Amino acid sequence: MNLNLRRTRPEPLSSASRKAVSAALVGATIVGATVLTASPASALSWKCKTSSTTIDDAGYSGPWGDNWDFTVKNCVARSGGYVYAKATVSWDAPPWYSGTNLSETFDSAHFRLYITHPDAGTDTILGTKTFYIQDNLAGMNGSGNGSWSTSTAKKYVGSKSAYADGALKLNWDEDGKGVRHYDFSGTRSV
Repeated sequence: MNLNLRRTRPEPLSSASRKAVSAALVGATIVGATVLTASPASALSWKCKTSSTTIDDAGYSGPWGDNWDFTVKNCVARSGGYVYAKATVSWDAPPWYSGTNLSETFDSAHFRLYITHPDAGTDTILGTKTFYIQDNLAGMNGSGNGSWSTSTAKKYVGSKSAYADGALKLNWDEDGKGVRHYDFSGTRSV
């Protein structure tokens, strides 16, 4: 059996053939559910505001340092009548919290993201999204540092202006006070 394994240069495709191949590839990609598209939120022009605060572990009064430094970066964007919001929460806790599940530190730990309309009196909350973050906080590194980002929230607001802000909702273990609300700075309105 004599197989001719000689390499030959393929003939160039005509314009019509190239279009047919392109259409076939696009069709195959769609059928195979491998379509890659940029989500609308990734193409937006985000406006962000970062603020920080130090929070004392209200349930601990021992000899070791117990202050947590939290930084929150709230971000907002607009596309037509929709407003999008997201946030990144970063923390620097004393290293002795590292490696624990934090169940003896928090009874609960959440972050609440707000989409808010500025009003002359009290601003109107148009939408909220609450995230359980206790497990994220426990995922800190050996130095007590960590960071976590929310998913993107989307709210139809029509022609109203709106901004994003956020708050930590922490229930410190054994402090007897329940959930404490810690506000962070909101973005400018879009």
